[in-house]
Amino acid sequence: MQPKLATNGKRRQRFAMNLEDHLGDIIRKARIMSNVPSGTAAGAARISDVELAALEETGQAAKRPDFGALAKLVGLNPAKLEGIAKGWLPAEKDLSIWRELRVFTTADGSMTVNCYLVWDEVTREAALFDTGFDAKPVLDCIAENQLQLRHVFITHSHYDHVEALPKIREAWPKTRLHSGSKGAPVDQRNKPNEIVHLGGLRVTHRATPGHAEDGGTYIVGNWQEDAPHVAIVGDAIFAGSMGNGNGAWDLAKQKVREQILSLPAETLICPGHGPLTTVAEEKEHNLFF
Repeated sequence: MQPKLATNGKRRQRFAMNLEDHLGDIIRKARIMSNVPSGTAAGAARISDVELAALEETGQAAKRPDFGALAKLVGLNPAKLEGIAKGWLPAEKDLSIWRELRVFTTADGSMTVNCYLVWDEVTREAALFDTGFDAKPVLDCIAENQLQLRHVFITHSHYDHVEALPKIREAWPKTRLHSGSKGAPVDQRNKPNEIVHLGGLRVTHRATPGHAEDGGTYIVGNWQEDAPHVAIVGDAIFAGSMGNGNGAWDLAKQKVREQILSLPAETLICPGHGPLTTVAEEKEHNLFF
């Protein structure tokens, strides 16, 4: 989805975009997770197989399905499904609360992906979380704000999240890389209970495998003026939805519940795709939890 408003190197106050998963994406994921054949799902929804296929592909339906019966069949909350059908979006986020946080949304064809830059206001030490497709906006922001890029944290190794890593490392060769991948060199792997200090900021990590074997979530705290913690979650969870379980749906859901939704309600969730959200919003509106 293309963003309605995304931050770049220049200061902007607000951030909003469409959901990463439309109504049909969510229904398809839930149906696959629950091992429900498409014909059975169509019957429960009181629509034809062709109409269900169109709904899952586009998020639009020629006639209103029986969302209540369909939700119960595939393990979704009926009220939350109705909310998505009616166009629920998380509240627009005022990023001025986190003064040294920037969001970059880069594209490769029709696919967009988010990455995040944070820094300490005093020391100008910076950390990048994932890289997206294009290094230029990140590098421009670093130069414009006279930052020193000390760390790159990778939420998982899927190509859209690391495509620009070679360019980033070329520009900042001494930057330390952090990853949850067991295949990464030992000095790059996330260590249990590790705390990374970025000036006054503190970065910790939590393992959130499921969507990817090496999936990890990074928590950034100690912001100026006691702003809420920021959780950079990769594709573990999206606003209203979650990443593809890739055969490990139960594990993926378990880790999101234990490691992300257990955070304080006001925690800002920064996903790899789609809009920013909060723990409170996801507990109230996410169909998978």
